[in-house]
Amino acid sequence: MSYTGDVTANGPADVREVPGLSISKIEVGDFGNNAYLLRCAETGDGLLIDAAAEPDRLLGLIGDMPISTIVTTHRHQDHWLALSEVAKATGAETVAHSLDAPELPVPVTRTVEHGDRVTVGVVTLEVIHLRGHTPGSIALLYGDGHIFTGDSLFPGGVGNTERDPARFESLYTDVVERIFDRLPDETWVYPGHGKDTTLGAERPSLPEWRARGW
Repeated sequence: MSYTGDVTANGPADVREVPGLSISKIEVGDFGNNAYLLRCAETGDGLLIDAAAEPDRLLGLIGDMPISTIVTTHRHQDHWLALSEVAKATGAETVAHSLDAPELPVPVTRTVEHGDRVTVGVVTLEVIHLRGHTPGSIALLYGDGHIFTGDSLFPGGVGNTERDPARFESLYTDVVERIFDRLPDETWVYPGHGKDTTLGAERPSLPEWRARGW
């Protein structure tokens, strides 16, 4: 079965293999959050993006193989409800941007800034700071083909900025300059909720997003 990124509540993970990495996507919680388990193909080490909810299901997804890191994309509660339990059960390092880390329920082992690197086994992910949905929202980029955007970029628009023009301008500008202006159309987008997309599918709509202001 080919990967689609379409997952459902209580449903199985959707798994894809890309060079150097496996990516497992699962939906958890009452808000339809996506959690992503990345595993290094060479070492088997794992990294979880957003321990959002349902710790038992996340731990089942992780299984007997270790994970060394849990990255939280931003401070909103629906993205960290299972963080305490999963971190305790796995002993994994917890990572978040310095501006959002104080709002998380556990002390963050490592804070990151724009341009920092996070590793899983021999694989390196780049931290991209996207300011606006929250002050410390981040995305993780693998190569130039796979980006995990939290709640900053979805099919159909950028993340919620609560109709605040300054926050929208900040997020829109960061998404354009740090993602669309840099990466090719083939780049796959893995958001914090809902279906996946590609930059090519969304790029024609950028002027519409700016004009509507959300």
